[in-house]
Order: sequence, then structure tokens, then C-alpha cells
Amino acid sequence: MSLPHAILTALLEKPSSGLELTRRFDKSIGFFWSATHQQIYRELGRLEAAGLIRALLRTGPVRGQKKEYEVLPAGRAELERWTVAADEPRPIRDPLLLRLRAAAVVGAAGLDVELRRHLAQHRQQLEHYEEIERRDFPAGAEHDGDPLQHAVLRAGIGLETFWVSWLAETLDALPPSRNDLP
Repeated sequence: MSLPHAILTALLEKPSSGLELTRRFDKSIGFFWSATHQQIYRELGRLEAAGLIRALLRTGPVRGQKKEYEVLPAGRAELERWTVAADEPRPIRDPLLLRLRAAAVVGAAGLDVELRRHLAQHRQQLEHYEEIERRDFPAGAEHDGDPLQHAVLRAGIGLETFWVSWLAETLDALPPSRNDLP
């Protein structure tokens, strides 16, 4: 049920077309709640049918223009309701963790390659988040950034920091593979 709420959030920040939402998801909300172009368009149709959003009236020629959406009062009320609703933490469901558990049974030969690939990706994402923080929330400076948006960014930094540390420790703890033996 969170994709419609992610879309409502993005549209309240700025009325947008489906294409613009897809691009914005890639730059912000998509870091913690991803959606495909098709999912976004499908959900826009559902939200519009439910009376939570509407297409903005167009001025001028319609042909070739993207349909932009805005949130209606009912959509804002739904987002406000959902924001304070109780929700249980989700258990971790990560294929990499399952692979490690399986490797404990069948052997870890070659697993280091996948762990190093994940480590490189998490380091890259951590650098990206830290760059955003330096740009949008400079240390010791007064800024207009929303503290809740900064909290979400800090959560991303914390998670990526955990993954980088954990993957490095796990790689160090791996038994040598048969390929490493003389």
C-alpha cells in the first residue's frame, strides 16, 4: 500500500506528469521505495479513479503534452491518515543473506566475488548519499532543508555504512576458497 502514498507525497511536493515522477523517483524516493515507470502510471490511474488526484487542466494545444497530476483534498487526507497509522517493522528479505546461509551448507567457494560486487555497490551508494548530505545539509550551516528529509537521508547513510562494514567483515571471515590454495 506504500506506492500510492509515495506518489501522493511526490505530487504534494510538486504536481508532475508520470514521466517526471519516474525521474524524481530515481533521484529521491526511489532510494528507499522503488517503482517502475509502468507501476507509477498504473497507480496514477488508480489514484485518479479513487478521487485522490486529478489531471491539471491544460491551456493551449493538448496533443503531445504530458498529463500533469495534482493531489486533491481527499488525497492529502489519505496521506495524513497513512502517515500516522501503525505499521510493523518489516523483516529483512535479502537474497544475499540467503546465499550466505546456503553457502554455510554447500560451501562458500566463489562467494567472495559476489560479496565484493555488493561491497562496491554499497560503497558507491554511500558516497552518493554523503554527497547529497554535503550539498543539501552542510555541517554547521543554517539550511532550509527539512529535518525529516534529512532524517531519511541519514537512515540511508546509516544503512549503507552498515552494509559496507558488514560486507568487509564477512569477506575477511570467509575461509580461503580452493582456488586460493597452492
